[in-house]
Amino acid sequence: MSWKILIADGLEEKGQAMLRAQAQVEDRNGISAQELRSILPEFDALIVRSRTRVTAELLEHAARLKVIGRAGVGVDNIDLDAARAHGIIVVNSPLATTVAVAELTMGLLLATARAIPRADAAMKQGKWLKKELEGIELQGKTLGLIGFGRIGREVAHRALAFGMRILAYDPLIPEDVIRQANVTPSSLGTLLQHSDFISLHIPLTDETRNLLSTQAFAQMKTGVRLICTARGGIIDEQALLQALKEGKVAAAALDVFAVEPPALNELITHPNLIATPHIGAQTVEAQTRAAEMIAEEVLAALRGEPLRWRVV
Repeated sequence: MSWKILIADGLEEKGQAMLRAQAQVEDRNGISAQELRSILPEFDALIVRSRTRVTAELLEHAARLKVIGRAGVGVDNIDLDAARAHGIIVVNSPLATTVAVAELTMGLLLATARAIPRADAAMKQGKWLKKELEGIELQGKTLGLIGFGRIGREVAHRALAFGMRILAYDPLIPEDVIRQANVTPSSLGTLLQHSDFISLHIPLTDETRNLLSTQAFAQMKTGVRLICTARGGIIDEQALLQALKEGKVAAAALDVFAVEPPALNELITHPNLIATPHIGAQTVEAQTRAAEMIAEEVLAALRGEPLRWRVV
């Protein structure tokens, strides 16, 4: 049997070559929701990134579909309940982007500590703001990690090299596993109260939506710095804006937003916010790994073989 695979959001060529060796592949990068709905009934597999929304309504028109592959980690753009109801397998490639996201997190951590983007922008405007841009050092500061999965652990490993003390809150990870990484297990409240920097590494779920709300910001140190390379919606963006205005949060760096792309609003333009366009996974190495891993997993699903990263 010749399988047909649709790629909706692009895939690095090495992954496409792996798929083409065993199936018919159609690369429709940037396909509209309407066109996707019209052609999806022809395909056995669909590969997406974060752009394409795989809704329950879309899956009503996908009688032939056997597997959805998410080239990356987060699957919040896929209706998992609907996939399960239709008997459609969902797989992802959770290991592909770990290093890339961890390294971006460290870059943003340093950028919030030293106001690097503001310094660069000022120089390009002919301004020499040396005295105005006094920062802080990472050494000796406390980093609070909300989430201690693969990415959280990689961030911790790097932050320890900077001499930081690390607290981690993750109710799904045993405390002894956290301690083995030279990190201190913590409740969320304790982490919020004692961290100089806070970095988020959890998925967006009903339980984590707006986890960092006005009440959470009230518990934080004045002058805390906040980094999120996880998912938009975990931080209440209006509450963050108010905390920035009041100086409760000295600086924040967001790679993800509740709505993407976000409007050019007051939060995005705030001088103490660093905003990047969801580039956590955007490295040559991560994109290659994601393409190879999702190609392997989708083909295994079509062959009925055991799966490493089955979500549904």
